[in-house]
Amino acid sequence: MNIMDFNVKKLAADAGTFLSRAVQFTEEKLGQAEKTELDAHLENLLSKAECTKIWTEKIMKQTEVLLQPNPNARIEEFVYEKLDRKAPSRINNPELLGQYMIDAGTEFGPGTAYGNALIKCGETQKRIGTADRELIQTSALNFLTPLRNFIEGDYKTIAKERKLLQNKRLDLDAAKTRLKKAKAAETRASQLNSARLEGDNIMSEQELRITQSEFDRQAEITRLLLEGISSTHAHHLRCLNDFVEAQMTYYAQCYQYMLDLQKQLGSFPSVYHCNNNQTSVAPIPSASSNVIGSSPLTSTSGLVITSPSNLTDLKECSGSRKARVLYDYDAANSTELSLLADEVITVFSVVGMDSDWLMGERGNQKGRVPITYLELLN
Repeated sequence: MNIMDFNVKKLAADAGTFLSRAVQFTEEKLGQAEKTELDAHLENLLSKAECTKIWTEKIMKQTEVLLQPNPNARIEEFVYEKLDRKAPSRINNPELLGQYMIDAGTEFGPGTAYGNALIKCGETQKRIGTADRELIQTSALNFLTPLRNFIEGDYKTIAKERKLLQNKRLDLDAAKTRLKKAKAAETRASQLNSARLEGDNIMSEQELRITQSEFDRQAEITRLLLEGISSTHAHHLRCLNDFVEAQMTYYAQCYQYMLDLQKQLGSFPSVYHCNNNQTSVAPIPSASSNVIGSSPLTSTSGLVITSPSNLTDLKECSGSRKARVLYDYDAANSTELSLLADEVITVFSVVGMDSDWLMGERGNQKGRVPITYLELLN
């Protein structure tokens, strides 16, 4: 019975406190009661914390969209995270595209120019997919996780203490209101029941001192927590640097992969006749009009449409010419000449040689060179 009495009394006291706070809050909203204002420094800290929380959530959510554009995949990863289970590994878009290209190239034949090019492009796309996966993992660990820890940890603690501060302020203002009413009643009643009213005043003053002390203590606790927001900003700055560094690594890898792929594609036979045999496509990285063997009609992504007649004219020219090397070329065998970008060599045609090649000469070295790697000098 004693335990039950205690629980009932506690429940009644809590209900009374809740009702008192509700009445005080309502009267404040209606302008019928005074409100204790927080000091300017504490108000500024509260505003800074709220601003940090709002923008951290926005940055975190948009970073997740950037790293994983598929909303269904994000939801699946969220569910697995809440279940504390590892999400199943899934192939990403670059890896899927790469696999399709490799399968197509294998079907067309690795020995054909198009099939070989598809396979090389597919392998590069799969490497980009791997780099993309590494970017997601690194960014999630070094950037998203600290931001999420702040939202779900530190800020929840701040919000809890802020709510307690709000309750203590309502208790303080309610005590002030009761004391004010008690003094007004004492004045009106004059000497009637003076002893009892004076006792009410004493109780109200004691209650006010207690609530004021609790409010001041909670305000100090909240202030100390809020001052840690500056440290949070410093930590998030370090995380931001890690995120930028991860992006730099990713884009540098992608650039290098594509640069290597471009060089590999440039070593393929340069002229592929279309079905109507009127035009041919040469994968030349430069669209300069004085490149040997090319008269560009249109250029898109390094592909230059050329007329075969120009190649014939060049092959029929007699004598040697100076040419500048456009970019590096590694000789495939002893009949070819390795080239370095920007060097100047001597070139000339040889009867019976493939139309895609010229003879190149550098000092005592001589060998075949692909015409798409050369720029004719006047």
